[in-house]
Amino acid sequence: MKYLGEIISLGVAFSWTIAALASEVASRRLGVFVMNVWRMALAMCFSALLLWFFTGHCYPAWASGETWCWMLLSGVVGYFFGDWCLFNSYLTIGSRFGQLFMTLAPAFTALGAWVMIGQTLSVRSLIAMVVTLSGIAVSVLGRGEKHHLSVALPTKGILYGLGAALGQGIGLVLSKIGLDHYVADVPVGQLPQMDIFLPFGGNMIRCVAGLCCYSAWLYVMNRRRPVSQRQTMRDSLLDRRGLAAMLTAVVSGPFIGVGFSLMAVQYTAAGIASTIMAMTPILILLPSYWLFHQPITLRNVVGAVISVIGVSLFFL
Repeated sequence: MKYLGEIISLGVAFSWTIAALASEVASRRLGVFVMNVWRMALAMCFSALLLWFFTGHCYPAWASGETWCWMLLSGVVGYFFGDWCLFNSYLTIGSRFGQLFMTLAPAFTALGAWVMIGQTLSVRSLIAMVVTLSGIAVSVLGRGEKHHLSVALPTKGILYGLGAALGQGIGLVLSKIGLDHYVADVPVGQLPQMDIFLPFGGNMIRCVAGLCCYSAWLYVMNRRRPVSQRQTMRDSLLDRRGLAAMLTAVVSGPFIGVGFSLMAVQYTAAGIASTIMAMTPILILLPSYWLFHQPITLRNVVGAVISVIGVSLFFL
């Protein structure tokens, strides 16, 4: 089907918009670590069911140790470090600005691919980085006292946003390396019917890494806190709204969103897919206004559009 990769990428952009809004709600109600333990566990279960139903295996069949190593590392960088920063940015500056900083992910992807797999970093890529940063600056900078520029967001939120983009960008490069090994692992006779499900198998491995890291960190964090301040899985079961938001975030984020984002790069150029998927900061403006009553200014819209244009310059 013509433009299948582009259609999948557009669907991913909508899916990530839903995931961002639901994740902000769930993080505020359940806590970042509890929410992510649920998110990783359920995403892993959903991926296992999908693989079992369509391939007869409830795990990534034929994946070698090398594939597991690269995908686990991708999960640590992307799901643990990157998503930890992302969800904390939602709590600090809101999902709208959190997603705006995520437009920097292609820049970190390009830099990571240049360092790790030797892809060239062209002058156009450098220009794209400048344009993307300019769009973010337009959104987050405003006039302070005596007409000097001031940052409209807390420094901690900005650092979280940058960390989230870094985690996703480098995690994507590691996933690309892992998927290339995974494709080489599958027997030639099995590849045609398995090809479409390889991204979901790879994502399941990433979820294993994320689940282990978040569970271990939650345990360590609770050991250091007073009983009254601990975040527990049992307590989260009593919050129906939080669980509903978390489930929505799981289905639209690490299950459908990430799985189909890995699928999109198989049917179109990675740059085109990344550009279309980067439209989330624009798509999220109206929903964030309706749900969280966050005002939409002309500066916010212009900044988001400039950032997406900057992303498109990487690859178009």
